[in-house]
Amino acid sequence: MKQKIVLEKIIVELSRVIVGATFAFSGFVKAVDPLGFTYKMQDYLISLNLEGLFSIALPLAIIMVVAEFVLGVFLLLGINSKVTTRLIGLFMVFFTPLTFWIALTNPVADCGCFGDALVISNWVSFYKNIILFAGIAFLVIKWKKITPLFSAKKAIIASFFIILYGLLFSLHNTYNLPIIDFRPYKIGANIPDQMFVDPDKADIYETIFIYSKDGVEKEFSESDYPWNDSSWIFIDMETRLVKEGIKPAIEDFAIESLYLDESGEWNVGGDITDLILSDTTYTFIMVSYSLEKMSERYLPRFNDIVNYADEKGYPFYLLTASSTNSVKEWEAKHNTGVQFCHADERTLKTMIRANPGLMLIKEGTVINKWDDSKVPSPENLLIKKPDQGKGTELLISIILFFVPLLILKVSYRKK
Repeated sequence: MKQKIVLEKIIVELSRVIVGATFAFSGFVKAVDPLGFTYKMQDYLISLNLEGLFSIALPLAIIMVVAEFVLGVFLLLGINSKVTTRLIGLFMVFFTPLTFWIALTNPVADCGCFGDALVISNWVSFYKNIILFAGIAFLVIKWKKITPLFSAKKAIIASFFIILYGLLFSLHNTYNLPIIDFRPYKIGANIPDQMFVDPDKADIYETIFIYSKDGVEKEFSESDYPWNDSSWIFIDMETRLVKEGIKPAIEDFAIESLYLDESGEWNVGGDITDLILSDTTYTFIMVSYSLEKMSERYLPRFNDIVNYADEKGYPFYLLTASSTNSVKEWEAKHNTGVQFCHADERTLKTMIRANPGLMLIKEGTVINKWDDSKVPSPENLLIKKPDQGKGTELLISIILFFVPLLILKVSYRKK
């Protein structure tokens, strides 16, 4: 009997740690980059033909990541175990079938369960949820066995603090560049290197030739197709994936120049991706996935950088996914004189979580980047240390979370 009680307690604590840590980690890494999770939700909405719900994607994303983080921490700390286990159970009742559908239909490349911090396949996500479902099902039944770390009164204070922290942390990373950058365009990353993958480790494809003879179609490989037999009639050619390999971190980075013709219309020119990535001088890239939605509050700062780049002979490009008509209207209004370029909207959103944002690169390596509110003055542009303050922000965030909870834990009231 005693052994059964001990075993039961071990399973409870193990399930508590696995489920709680997974929820807390998943919520935290998505709260680091709420806009990234928003874009992932929009991918799902597109696959379901629900683009009309785009406007609520961001607030819904913030609510979800905060709820995930809070419930995970609550479970780890044993706060209100009965309610917490049941709420997590409801999460799993909804998301386990959902991830099964995603694994079957594959509407998006990856589920986005852990943001950009940890990319897993849709089937791995489903299997992960099966394990979590089993763990939380056991905890729903045995919630009384969960040992709380706080007394009932302190648990109320801790609850409000954890919820407030999760919300403020998520909002901070929504209106500023993420405190941790998990993307392949992070400071210090070399974009050409991120676009390359060893051919021996890449996807392996084969070309299939389809020929017909006497009304019967047959498939041939490149080595045995009847190219010199006139009795066979060519029907079609297909390329098939034989073995899935490693994908490059960056697959869709392409920049096309825009130019103004004699009639005053903007047109798409040639591909200048290699030109930009191979430039040995400092290159400034202003990123705005949508000129129509761009915040113009800090545009004077960008104008100062444009003038500085012109004086020093540094290239300055404005990358956007907006139409040429939008470029025409925007430039007529602001008269910047910069070189406009066109790039994929998702690529621009991945490069920097700001509209607009500024990237400084040299020979394809990201030297620094800023959201519009953090663009420095020209005199501080090249002397400011890359990512200055981000490490401090992260440390402060960690301290602000753990220290108050530790103080609450060790504090006591005198009788």
